[in-house]
Amino acid sequence: MKVEETGNIAACLAIRTQVFTKEQGVPADLEIAGEGPNCLHFLAYEDGTPVATLRVTPQGDAAKIERVAVLDHLRGTGVGAQLVRTALEKLKAKGFTSAKLGSQLSAIGFYEKLGFVAFGPEFDDAGIPHRMMTRDL
Repeated sequence: MKVEETGNIAACLAIRTQVFTKEQGVPADLEIAGEGPNCLHFLAYEDGTPVATLRVTPQGDAAKIERVAVLDHLRGTGVGAQLVRTALEKLKAKGFTSAKLGSQLSAIGFYEKLGFVAFGPEFDDAGIPHRMMTRDL
């Protein structure tokens, strides 16, 4: 598997549409909210095909990881963990000192294994309960 920072936003959006809009019922306008020129996008490829993505919004020295999505047939295989680990390494190399994200409650254990720690109260994002998480880089 290969992971890279990418300008192929169409591939990122296709994966996110499948995971968030079609599978989880997130309205399309909410799913693409926050896209901006400062966002960084990462793609994971399996045999040359995009299969997972995440977006990063820079917030000073912190990198806010958002929209982590893995196609259904590859969940639980380590693709998502490799995507996040590679993105964290690249973000550290860019000078970010911490990473944070809003995790769906069902994914907190996944992010804890990657060194993130949950903090703050539960909140709703597009009808799905979340908690904030953070880690140093």
